Amino acid sequence: MTDLTPITALGASAPRSQDFGAYTLRENSALALVSLAIARCATPPTPFGLTLPSAGCCTTHADYTAFWTSPDQWMITAENLGETDFAATVQNEVPDARLTEQTDGWVAFDITAETDGQIGAVLSRVANLPLIDLTPGKAVRTGFDHMSIFLVRRSERHVTVIVMRTLAVTLWHALETILQRLGDTK
Repeated sequence: MTDLTPITALGASAPRSQDFGAYTLRENSALALVSLAIARCATPPTPFGLTLPSAGCCTTHADYTAFWTSPDQWMITAENLGETDFAATVQNEVPDARLTEQTDGWVAFDITAETDGQIGAVLSRVANLPLIDLTPGKAVRTGFDHMSIFLVRRSERHVTVIVMRTLAVTLWHALETILQRLGDTK
């Protein structure tokens, strides 16, 4: 049998991380993702203690985050569970929900900044949205550089950018270009 070696979405054996002055860009290959859908007008469940958010928002509890993707549908993420059967874990929490494993279909990049306010400079270049729509606790799907991405604003200094795995290298390059320019101005 062939000896298979796992690789990240960017093609390496370990997730890529790079500093740009006050910013850090990091491939988060340990993030697990599952889409969760419920029947129309059903009462939303509370997996892992998460209140499933309304449109444009996200909620976090411990290492779990939920963000709205469409009516009666959310993406559930979990830190450090990318190598597990996360869909089975979520199914145990919400047995009546319809779930689809998404971990291998998407890639997440975390951008962090040293101080409050710096992420706004990044977001203003990534999303054609008012920054009020991208405050902590918000999550949106938007277009960036001809790609459809999710932006999950985790805190004043942290945003996660999620894109289809096939676009990982393209998104990394685009984010790297922005962060290099911002890093050079600091």
